[in-house]
Amino acid sequence: MNNPLYINEIQALFDDVQRSKIFEDQKMMTDAVPLFSIAEINDTYEKEKNAAGFDLKNFVMTHFDFLGARVSVQRENHLPIKEHIEKLWDELTRTAYEEKGTLLKLPKPYIVPGGRFNEFFYWDSYFIMLGLKASGRVEMMENIVENCSYLIQHVGFVPNASRTHFLSRSQPPYFSLMLDLLVETTHDESIYTRYHDTLEKEYAFWMNGEENLEKDSDIKRVVKTSSGDILNRYYDAENEPRPESYLIDIEDHENASGDEFYRNIRSACESGWDFSSRWFADGEHIQTIETLNLAQVDLNCLLWHLEKTLAQSSALLKLTEKENYFTERAAKRRQMINKYFWDEQTKNYKDYHIKKNTNTPSEHIAALYPLFLGLADQQQAEAVAQIIEEKFLYQGGLVTTTKKTGQQWDLPNAWAPYQWLGFKAMKNYGFDDLAEKIKNNWCSNVERVYKNTGKLMEKYNALDTETIAGGGEYPNQDGFGWTNGVYLQLQQN
Repeated sequence: MNNPLYINEIQALFDDVQRSKIFEDQKMMTDAVPLFSIAEINDTYEKEKNAAGFDLKNFVMTHFDFLGARVSVQRENHLPIKEHIEKLWDELTRTAYEEKGTLLKLPKPYIVPGGRFNEFFYWDSYFIMLGLKASGRVEMMENIVENCSYLIQHVGFVPNASRTHFLSRSQPPYFSLMLDLLVETTHDESIYTRYHDTLEKEYAFWMNGEENLEKDSDIKRVVKTSSGDILNRYYDAENEPRPESYLIDIEDHENASGDEFYRNIRSACESGWDFSSRWFADGEHIQTIETLNLAQVDLNCLLWHLEKTLAQSSALLKLTEKENYFTERAAKRRQMINKYFWDEQTKNYKDYHIKKNTNTPSEHIAALYPLFLGLADQQQAEAVAQIIEEKFLYQGGLVTTTKKTGQQWDLPNAWAPYQWLGFKAMKNYGFDDLAEKIKNNWCSNVERVYKNTGKLMEKYNALDTETIAGGGEYPNQDGFGWTNGVYLQLQQN
């Protein structure tokens, strides 16, 4: 049975399992591997489910294998943190040479984030690569790039993670930045030409539908403003509950307005920020989520980088026409980033509300992207740096927003990717003291939690450095890919 399992093939059983809460974590059932043919499982379930004494959990345990339930590894007590991370790279390595349940096949070994995750995640992998570079593990860096390329070639994009139920969305497009990192490590510029076709395919995915757009309209991930300018947004093709958070979505939907609640939820997942006040119309409640109404500053900056990289790979291949095309697109995008995401009133980068034709009020750490990628001028960078220092930098690192809502991508949590983006952004514009402060505040928090627990976490509490971070749809995970990567890379800088 090497065909991947699509959750909708077992929808009746799946729905009953998730609603009955027989597993504490809704991800358990999405990761289950059928032990018999789907037709046989469905048939047996229909026959048996109404019988006296039917035990749903027993039925599921008999008909599926739960490879995801891994036993945590017993480790030697408290190695120094860097030695611990070196051991973790091997512990977090997986292979998927064949389809198993919902898990997609990948040609190369990969590194999972940690904890409950056994699949390959897209944007996590870039920050994992930072650590692999620091550890001198070039082959695994190459594996990650190769796996992304395989997915783009076979699926058309890199899914959120390598499972069938993520085939409706991607994650922040970091593939071109992964190539930069690999070239920086190997000094081999032919990497750009080798993956030129892959870069083009990913670009086509994000720009799909652009040619059919009228002014003041949107299609999939592309938006045309009332002025006729092109921007991008996060999007998901499906408008139904996420299998991995099925019951949570159904319950949240009960008090939500609008007929695209599920798609707004899923589109926020494409951003990697699931969830944050950044997406909420009222800035407080998930029921008011409106991701689809926003063009996001981080996404447009990353697509500028993709356009710039395509111009570079085209030049190396002497494809003059393409080089000119992508150079123009990148130049235009750069103007649009300034026009739509720079908020002159607050002197900050913000998302753009495509229905209201104005910047959103949410203050968030994605404002770092124009500085991280060198798109801001010195005055803009100074203004942003000041806001970052005054409103986002705490004793335990940089927080993601200035609002406390209980959502995991809000105050008080500090996430690894933004410590790296913050550090680099400040370095790019000569704010070295602030860069050092960001690095030291977060690294000392990571070290403190490691000293107390022996673990590296998915996220950290930046305000109360006596506790471990919380919020979100599942407990804080141990592992943890991007924390390990960013910590090692910051220590080398």
